[in-house]
Order: sequence, then structure tokens, then C-alpha cells
Amino acid sequence: MSTQEQLELCKQASDVLRLTTTINKNRFLLGLADLLLQNTGEIVLENAKDLELAKELPIAMQQRLKLSENSIKSIAKGLREVAELADPVGTIEKMCRRPNGMQVGRMRVPIGVIFFIFESRPNVIVDAAAMCIKSGNVLLARGGKEALYSNNVLLKYIKKALVEAGLSEHSVEQLEDRSHEAIIEVVKMDKFINLVVPRGREKLIRSVKEAARVPVIAHERGLCHLYIDATADVIKAVKLAINAKTSNPSACNSIETVLVHKDIVNDVVPALLTQYLDKGVEVRGDKTICGLNDKCILATEEDWSTEYLDLIISIKVVENSDEAISHIKKYSSGLTDSIVTEDYSLARRFTQEINSASVLVNASNRLTDGGQFGLGAELGISTASIHMKGPMGIVDLTVTKYIVLGDGQIRE
Repeated sequence: MSTQEQLELCKQASDVLRLTTTINKNRFLLGLADLLLQNTGEIVLENAKDLELAKELPIAMQQRLKLSENSIKSIAKGLREVAELADPVGTIEKMCRRPNGMQVGRMRVPIGVIFFIFESRPNVIVDAAAMCIKSGNVLLARGGKEALYSNNVLLKYIKKALVEAGLSEHSVEQLEDRSHEAIIEVVKMDKFINLVVPRGREKLIRSVKEAARVPVIAHERGLCHLYIDATADVIKAVKLAINAKTSNPSACNSIETVLVHKDIVNDVVPALLTQYLDKGVEVRGDKTICGLNDKCILATEEDWSTEYLDLIISIKVVENSDEAISHIKKYSSGLTDSIVTEDYSLARRFTQEINSASVLVNASNRLTDGGQFGLGAELGISTASIHMKGPMGIVDLTVTKYIVLGDGQIRE
């Protein structure tokens, strides 16, 4: 099909899907969960083709790409969790009665057709399909070339589950034209597309923003920070800093920089360095950090603005919380930043001054995730300054329109 033909089919499917019952949406989700489990062998074999072609990629990227029996079980579990969530479509909020007797309220409705651009991780197409269908939106997906075989086989079962649930198979489409030019073409087609959600390289997101004629909610790169305050609990601080870097270094919510208050350096940093180095993490630190362990590499200015997505961490000693907050404001990508402190006033100040999509106090940055936040899954982590910020759940994939219930009222 041509891009135009695909978009026309998506638009037609949207007109039907927005009126679909919750029962049919959940039937799709549960049916897809069963299909993925029943066909795990085929999915893993197709994923192996992508992995074979990805041998030259960094290990962290290969890990993002890999599907296994356990990961498919996790994907199926996520689908069932989304099925259990309340359907936001049609709910009415803030209904009030005006002095003239008419009632005014806001009803949640689907956005329409969502063009979703992502890279590498093949499980994302399933998460996106689940979130869009449950919220009554049609999904047009464009995955990265690294996961082509995986995305194709997953799309096959997504479409099968749609048909078996009585929904249009065009409710989820994958852009057939693989060129970058096709992406730029689609984001200009406001007659068919209602929202663009790009995830991936900074260059890609920038080009989408520049070309788009429809709203864009970007999932920006993840240059994330963890600040350890002078009042921090040492054991807690080390545990959080290790988890936030090493549990999955290739994830966008993995930290790239640790900031440490000068008064707690000797209590925290030696244990932190030992555990990082034992786990194979390359440490790039300032002069104070490098003076504590000769295995550390002296950090450059470039390190403070680098998203490693690998087993590399930058560590800097700061004079006070003011310097820490200033550093984060200067270098953070705005995705997720955290503080470890026992000072309640500072914690409140940190959450107010740091304008990231997710700000955590005494918790690992790696928890910034739709599933962890009780959303079932996420379409992305919005770093935009409109609509919403943070993990995008099904409610965030709807908008409100006004409805008015009257009894003959007129404008006087």
C-alpha cells in the first residue's frame, strides 16, 4: 500500500474504534496475550534474525532488542493488566449546573490516529497497540530497522487479535514505507494524523518537530541525574545509585550522572565506587572522585551532557544543593531526575524547582515507567510542556470535549 492508502484506512478505522465497547477492547488485549504465549517459539526465532543482524551494535543495544520466553510472558502480563484498567473513554468529569439550569461537563474522548515512532525495542509495538486500542485510538507505528523481523511477527498477531475481537485490522498499522522521507511526509498530513509521538535519537525527534503540522509529544533522550544530599541515608543512597545505573543501563530512565554533596563524600563514594567497578561500570569523575580511586577516569565537560546508555557513569562533587540543582537544570534532558535526602524542606524544593517529567525523592530513577506507576504500560515518557508530562497512560491518550445538557436555555 501507498502511505496515502494506509492513512485513509487508519482514518476509517478511527471513526469505528472510537465507538467500540470496552468489552471488545479487552477481548483484543486478552486474545493478544494468549496469542503471544501460544506463539512464543516463532516470535523468538524471528527476533533471533534481528539479533544476528545486530552483532555489530553495542551490547546494551542488543539487550534492548532481545526477546525471550520470559520477556514475552512479561509482555502478556502487561496486556492483561491494561485489560483490567478502567476505560476512560466516555467518562464525564466536572459536571456542574449553571445558574440558568443547564449542565456543563467534560467527556473524555480518543485523540484519533496516533503516529508513533520508536527504535530498537520490539516489545514497544505491543505496548503501544495495547494503550491505543484501550483508549480508542488507532495506532500507526514506525519501528526501527533493528527490530524489523520482530515487529513484523508481533504485528501479525496484533492484527489477528484485532480481527478475532471484532475490530478492524487497520486499527493498528505499521508504516510500510521505511524511508525517513516517509516519516516527514506523514507528520505533515493533518487530515489523517491527530498526534505524533516520537521516541528515539535526538536528531530524529528534532526533524519530526520541525516538519510536523500536527501536535507532537516527544519522548526525549534520557540524560538523568541522582543527587545525594548531605542528609542522605548512606545505605539508601548507595543502593539507589547502583540500581538506577546498573539494573538496565541501556534504558532511557537509567542515570548518567551522580552528584554528591561534599560533606558526605567520604561516607558514600568509596562504597559506591567499589560496587560500580565490581559491576563493570566505567566511572568518569571530577578530581575529587578520581583522587579516591585510581581506576576512575577524569571527566570532561562533554561527559556532563552525554547520554551513555551503557555501563558508564559520571560522578561530580558539589558544594551544596544549590549547585546540584543548577547542574541538573543545565544538563538534564528533562526525563527523570532524583534526590536522596532526609531533609523534607529540601525534598519539596527539589520537586518544585526541577521541571523534569518525573522527579523522585528517595527512589530509583528506574521506577519511572508506566507499569511501575500503575498505568499498565506507557506509550512513552512525555517531556513536552503541553498536555501532560511523564509516562503516558491510557487516560493521557484521551482529551476532553465539553458536553452541555439543557432544557431550552438560550443566550440572553
